[in-house]
Amino acid sequence: MDVRELENNPNFNAGKGSVLTNAGTVEMEACIMDGNTKRCGAVSGLTTVINPISLSRLVMEKTPHIYLAFDGAEAFAREQGVETIDSSHFITPENIERLKQAKEAKRVQIDYSQPIQKDVEKELPAASGGSQLGTVGCVAVDNQGNLAAATSTGGLVNKMVGRIGDTPIIGSGTYANNLCAVSATGKGEAIIRHTVARDVAAVMEFKGLSLKEASAYVVEECVPRGNVGLIAVSASGEVTMPFNTTGMFRACATEDGYSQIGIWTSVE
Repeated sequence: MDVRELENNPNFNAGKGSVLTNAGTVEMEACIMDGNTKRCGAVSGLTTVINPISLSRLVMEKTPHIYLAFDGAEAFAREQGVETIDSSHFITPENIERLKQAKEAKRVQIDYSQPIQKDVEKELPAASGGSQLGTVGCVAVDNQGNLAAATSTGGLVNKMVGRIGDTPIIGSGTYANNLCAVSATGKGEAIIRHTVARDVAAVMEFKGLSLKEASAYVVEECVPRGNVGLIAVSASGEVTMPFNTTGMFRACATEDGYSQIGIWTSVE
């Protein structure tokens, strides 16, 4: 799997397409995990690294640690010769506009002394929730049942500087073990509170449910609606991509030629 291709595509909220903080800056984060060994690497607070997922892999492979952030992560990137670029590379006109809309939506929500038109009310959830862009993630299993998960994101539009979401937190936005690999997207705070990715694996392990059943249970029963979607694959090759949001960009492909692409209503 190659999350770097998605990070390089400005249509997604990762790498080049990362949304902006309330200060108009980027703070990217990523995580990778090997299910067979449970080795993992995570980074956050990146401002110059072109492919955060590559740095998270180096954290996993080249350090005794799991998680590096902000100045320390940036210094490690330079030490390892990871490709970097001026942070202005990540600040696109589209995300400047998204930040402007999010700030305006927040101002309207707080200023209850002013009347709110109905058409504005309808726009508040989308504007205040971030954007129509999503975190990128990949999960994979090989023909021997070895699993891996990787996730990368720019976070939440208009987030406070220094905010860390679910993506780099093992067991929340990213998790893999010998049963399954999971990558989540949605509202990071909700995903962290409900340890979404790990819970899928735990439900499989302790309740004996299939991947599809476990994922549906976590998404539909454990996390409030409108907060989460995930992609997951099991050691046997079962794939599921449930969500309780309006839509989720998703796709899967198997070695035998089967593929699926979707955005709207979940059919898994």
